[in-house]
Amino acid sequence: MQPDAASQPTTASTGIAGLDDILNGGLTPERLYLVEGTPGTGKTTLGLGFLLTGAKVGESGLYITLAETENELRAVGKTHGWSLDPITVFEMVPADGLSDDQEQTLLHPSEVELGETIRAIMAKVDECRPARVVIDSLSELRLLAQSAIRYRRQILALKHFFSTRACTVLVLDDKSASGSDLQLHSIAHGVIALEQILSGFGAQRRRMHVVKLRGVRYRGGYHDFEIERGGLKIYPRLVAAEHGRSYVDAPVSTGSAGFDALLGGGLFPGTATLLTGPAGVGKTTATIQCMVALLRRGEKACYFLFDERLPTLLKRSAALGMDLQPFIDNGLLQMRAIDPAELSPGEFAGAVRAAVEEDGARLVAIDSLNAYLQSMPNEQFLVLQMHELLTYLGQHGVVSMLILGMHGIMGDIRADVDLSYLADTAVQLRYFEAFGEVRQAISVIKTRTAMHERVIREFQITAGGLVLGEPLRAFQGVLTGIPAYMGESSTLLASQSTDGGGG
Repeated sequence: MQPDAASQPTTASTGIAGLDDILNGGLTPERLYLVEGTPGTGKTTLGLGFLLTGAKVGESGLYITLAETENELRAVGKTHGWSLDPITVFEMVPADGLSDDQEQTLLHPSEVELGETIRAIMAKVDECRPARVVIDSLSELRLLAQSAIRYRRQILALKHFFSTRACTVLVLDDKSASGSDLQLHSIAHGVIALEQILSGFGAQRRRMHVVKLRGVRYRGGYHDFEIERGGLKIYPRLVAAEHGRSYVDAPVSTGSAGFDALLGGGLFPGTATLLTGPAGVGKTTATIQCMVALLRRGEKACYFLFDERLPTLLKRSAALGMDLQPFIDNGLLQMRAIDPAELSPGEFAGAVRAAVEEDGARLVAIDSLNAYLQSMPNEQFLVLQMHELLTYLGQHGVVSMLILGMHGIMGDIRADVDLSYLADTAVQLRYFEAFGEVRQAISVIKTRTAMHERVIREFQITAGGLVLGEPLRAFQGVLTGIPAYMGESSTLLASQSTDGGGG
């Protein structure tokens, strides 16, 4: 029995939180929607989840399958931990469909079979009186129709039939027709397109977008998703303007008085700090030191590690007097080792949002952007993605620390992509040669929040972390890697054992 119209919800949940967010709450009830995508994109999983979600709120569901058998559907449900008992499965693939008595010769088979199929669907709907219906798939009806005109008329007839039965209908289409089926798009109240993309290396990427949805201000653009146990996991495209909260913008210490002075007071909440430099110069160590200082104040942090192995990083940090394991054990620190070949940009943005909104992280570090770049189709998308992500973190008052490795050791060194204009603070770490030794220098190129020191300081990585020396005023051309010496060697730091190296 159908609920009264006055008690019906304004939207029908799809059962996927991310999709409901994209659709501004869900689907408008009692309309016909098209879900299209090539085989393997998750249409069947979406349809089953839609019906089971309705069953949880007392809405009866009917799954009409024109291709897969009921046993196959139940097997799909089992892989997701679902029982299909709460819904009705109507299999339109009769076991005796190939017997001799099913053949006829007076009419073309499709002319009879299409009419019989449509009538069988209508009869089953009248019998079950469902609130939600899924038809899988339209490709079978398209083949039976033989012509575009006949196909369109039959779909229009089905749409009119369902409108008189108060049904919310999803019709699935595997896009077997050549080109885009715009006729079907015009008939449906809404169209959701699922896509699967193969790259040269790594796992396939899945994404979806809403082609149309009448009367609803939905979130446009592509949204990454994965098929997981329990259904589809959709990551809505991040729109920073939709997020934000008040926060205290007092500077926080980096754990080093010299580094604080160089930055003009420390790190400011709501800002992004970019650390650039060649391999091994100390970018990771500087980031870890800033993070440990925050953790020791009892605040939470999240570190996304793309490059280094996590056990190696933990061991090296402990050797430098910055043991991270106690903070991991007490829940203040999350360390996530990321494989860029397996992670979509949308999933990464979702992980950052979860760290900030659910876990309360006040510092987010990304090490490094070079590996993250490999997960993006090209540099333009990386810049757009990072701009939105950094804006989002800034509006939440999070301290963002980004590491960008550069090619080369000295002289003309370059990065894969220039993201310095997105950062509020840019810190350069460089090697330079002096008196037969390779030394390290640090400088702040810009900061938008304070008057920073415009000097170049030598630094060393010691057992106590980063140690900054006096400004290198006796040298010219330090950032070129081969400076000219203009003073006394006593202005340099005494050589010390690093006990762990840079990063």
